[in-house]
Amino acid sequence: MTSRTTLLPAPDRVDFGRTVWTWRRAGTALRVERRSVLVCAALTVVLAALAVLTLGTGSISLSPGQVLSALFDPDADSRARLVVVNWRLPRLLFAIICGAALAISGALFQSLTKNPLGSPDVIGFASGSYAGASVVMLLLGTADYLAVASGSLIGGALTAFLVYLLAYRNGLAPFRLIIVGIAVGAFLSSLTSMLLLSVSPQQAMLAATWGAGSLSGLGFEQLRATAVVFVVLLICSAAVVRPLVHLELGDDAAVALGIRAQRARLAATLVGVALTALVTAAVGPISFIALAAPQIAQRLTRASTTVRIVPAALTGAVILVGADFVAQRVDLPVGVVTVCVGGAYLAWLLARRYAGRRG
Repeated sequence: MTSRTTLLPAPDRVDFGRTVWTWRRAGTALRVERRSVLVCAALTVVLAALAVLTLGTGSISLSPGQVLSALFDPDADSRARLVVVNWRLPRLLFAIICGAALAISGALFQSLTKNPLGSPDVIGFASGSYAGASVVMLLLGTADYLAVASGSLIGGALTAFLVYLLAYRNGLAPFRLIIVGIAVGAFLSSLTSMLLLSVSPQQAMLAATWGAGSLSGLGFEQLRATAVVFVVLLICSAAVVRPLVHLELGDDAAVALGIRAQRARLAATLVGVALTALVTAAVGPISFIALAAPQIAQRLTRASTTVRIVPAALTGAVILVGADFVAQRVDLPVGVVTVCVGGAYLAWLLARRYAGRRG
């Protein structure tokens, strides 16, 4: 068995040979698992390598040195800076933010439902955001970025309220939340399909293209607003992690530790829905990142819980940046690539759980 410790020989020192690193200083302590730190460091290196590769490849190819020079040297070649900073960097940053946001949302919902299938795209919240944006584009007849983003956020919020209302019976049971969410998501997907069939082919094509999930055509103007909202939601996510960890032990144990179970679940639901709606509002629905990233991060860190937002966020960012790199090479929306990869992952996950139950 691996050894764990919460005490150190000196208040401001840490033993880097131990499984859990603990910093103590001025009456406060910070405990960090060594494997989690190493995994996060490795994911950061992989993400940086993918970023340089993405920024340097395309119709205009640049070497890694030219990419780094364009990013950090104000006196670099103006042509390289135009390609790297103005054209390609916003798309890369959107991929990082959206991948991290989806992964954190998935981690929150999988912890909330205690089920690896409890991601927002499976239980209907992504469908609600897509339906809200479709109403704006098809019924209101506008494709303005802020209007579509607002419709997506409103649609996601209303879907969360409806699912929560239908699933609440003297408390919020995780399994009931999943079943109700799947049903509501199926209804909203049918509603969106009906809207697509009731409008002109040009309008339907516009909505369908956006619904495929694409990172193209986005610049720093849209990125600023998305980044600010993401930072706010990231802080909110950190605030709801501790109650969720206690809730995984059971409501009785959580209440004994002073956690208000229903309030914690509601807060986690709102934050998770907001993260999903943010991504859908910015780039359209991107499936399966929220489903796969938390599970991959949990296996890499060997953690007992999926609600580790830093490893999950880095894993989601790596997956989406990699998927977007592939999407640019085959000239497809990134949402199509994630559906292809995520569908195979979902089939494997279901087969593994079914085989485990039979065994």
